[in-house]
Amino acid sequence: MPRPRRVASTPRSPRRLARDRHGRGLRSPVTGPHLPLLRTRIDEFDLTIATTASYLRSLWPELEDAVFEVAQGPAEAIHDDHVDRWKVYHDERRIIFYRLPIVRFLRLQEGEERDEKLLVESCVYRAVADLLGKDPWELSPGRYRHL
Repeated sequence: MPRPRRVASTPRSPRRLARDRHGRGLRSPVTGPHLPLLRTRIDEFDLTIATTASYLRSLWPELEDAVFEVAQGPAEAIHDDHVDRWKVYHDERRIIFYRLPIVRFLRLQEGEERDEKLLVESCVYRAVADLLGKDPWELSPGRYRHL
């Protein structure tokens, strides 16, 4: 038995055909109208840098004028024997974190977001320690005390 054909009442433009697949209407966002938008891995990376930097700023008043930036990873960060994960400019009081070298050198299995966050935090601690001329363990002395 032949299927009944749908008859379009108005001619559709080619642009409308690309968005209106099989007459189902326009696509909606995956999260729907009542849920917040999903965060990407880049957003999570930036959020981890920002929260760790604000925590260290609350402990060390010397960091009030320091600037924390995130870049993809410029070519001058690649050397013969290593790849820079961050760059500290002491005279400008500025730290640039290179996202791709930090994330790409992770050897994580699927679902280990916590370990990725800890690695990013450790990079922030080491970069700030370099800026202040201290050991990373000195930045938050009470935090690593075992009870």
